[in-house]
Amino acid sequence: MVKRGTWVEIEQVVLQPAERSTALPEDTKKVPYILRVSGFLEKDAEIGQDVEVRTIIGRVISGKLMVVNPSYQHSFGKVVPELLTIGTEYEK
Repeated sequence: MVKRGTWVEIEQVVLQPAERSTALPEDTKKVPYILRVSGFLEKDAEIGQDVEVRTIIGRVISGKLMVVNPSYQHSFGKVVPELLTIGTEYEK
């Protein structure tokens, strides 16, 4: 059981595959367009249940409870050494 007030991530289907643009690549058209939002759980719930969360700015959004205490997993990729000196070639 995940307690009310816990920081969580929910998932909401924004567009089903049939509702997506026909101009998309074939593999993209086949999957739903998903929104992921983090917020504070409004009521106790279990993973997989439909819930509401309150975001940092106060919006209440509903979706399926997916992750408890989500963290950021993205990066800007590996360092490209050639880019590190851009702008420093003409030091005074």
